[in-house]
Amino acid sequence: MINLKGCGLGLRSDFLLDLKDSKFKPDFWEVTPENWMHMPKIFEKAFEQAVFQRPTIAHGLSLSIGSVDKLNKKFVKQIKTFLDRYNIEYYSEHLSFSSLDNRQSYELLPVPMTKKMIEIISDRVKEVEDIIQRNLILENATYYLVPYSEMAETDFINEVMEKSGAKMLLDVNNVFVNSVNHGFKARKFIDQIDKSKVAYMHMAGHYFDEEANMKIDSHGMPIDSGVWKLLKYTLNQIDAPVMIERDNNIPPLEELVTEYNKMKKIYEEVKNG
Repeated sequence: MINLKGCGLGLRSDFLLDLKDSKFKPDFWEVTPENWMHMPKIFEKAFEQAVFQRPTIAHGLSLSIGSVDKLNKKFVKQIKTFLDRYNIEYYSEHLSFSSLDNRQSYELLPVPMTKKMIEIISDRVKEVEDIIQRNLILENATYYLVPYSEMAETDFINEVMEKSGAKMLLDVNNVFVNSVNHGFKARKFIDQIDKSKVAYMHMAGHYFDEEANMKIDSHGMPIDSGVWKLLKYTLNQIDAPVMIERDNNIPPLEELVTEYNKMKKIYEEVKNG
């Protein structure tokens, strides 16, 4: 577990400047380093005020932990500089890959769930941790096709966490989306995950694409009722902080606060019995 409690929100430039006139203060923020390492000057003061006033987690997009390319050490050192500058203790990324032949796609592509991939990821985790001098946290990702696999997803994730020593960022929405798209029970997934490895959790929105006949993890919609129910089920099993990601179609801050308060109410109801 990490030394963090309560409920958080992803900090976005869309509403950053609105925080000055708002009384809203989440229990913690989550920030994406790639979006803030070279931020415009207009945001610097407000960003520093936000992250220095509340505990903050960094959640990256382009580490490409599942890539067979050599680790981009220059990039990882830039991440460490960012974490150190803003006193951010925790850094999470995705259990996926995004680069091929050293070219960055910025897409979260699925990794084969194999013993060989567990070895590759574990070695890479250790490389990253040696540079950032922090424990790495890895998130279960959505996927729309299943690459060559020799094991169940929960077994794969559990073995990655055990062998690498990484912690887990459990994305509840991703579990829900994958369960619908690939025909497994979301609650069974939660039952089978090694709960001792879960550092914190994500909530987000998705939509149904009729043409593709599948749910799409968009981070651009209000959270679905089924995901709220799965969160409650999960919180009854896992004592970990939880936060909301909203990356597209970002509404006014007031709407995000309403959704945050709904999450906070569920969190506290479960925590207080």
